[in-house]
Amino acid sequence: MAHRKAGGTAKNLRDSNPKYLGTKLYEGQVAKTGMVIVRQRGTRIMPGEHVGLGKDHTLFALANGTVTFGTKRKTGFNGKTTVKKVAHVRPTEVITKKEKVSKKAAK
Repeated sequence: MAHRKAGGTAKNLRDSNPKYLGTKLYEGQVAKTGMVIVRQRGTRIMPGEHVGLGKDHTLFALANGTVTFGTKRKTGFNGKTTVKKVAHVRPTEVITKKEKVSKKAAK
């Protein structure tokens, strides 16, 4: 004999782990090579200059520089034009050791 009356079962006690999606570097921030700019599902934001696209649609910097965002008109297969967001990395000037030495010698 059971000591307690049988209770009902609960259906919604499971939850998925957080995915931490979203923009990681905003406009004007400095990006180093390989840094994640945006984690997203699908290409809500397209890769632009010096930005790569990962297999999970993550945008990452391909060069050192400053992050900027813009828009681009894209025409779909059905002829419909949509405006998409685009992420860019504007490279900063890289000064080599030879250039530093030549600038000091010029003074």
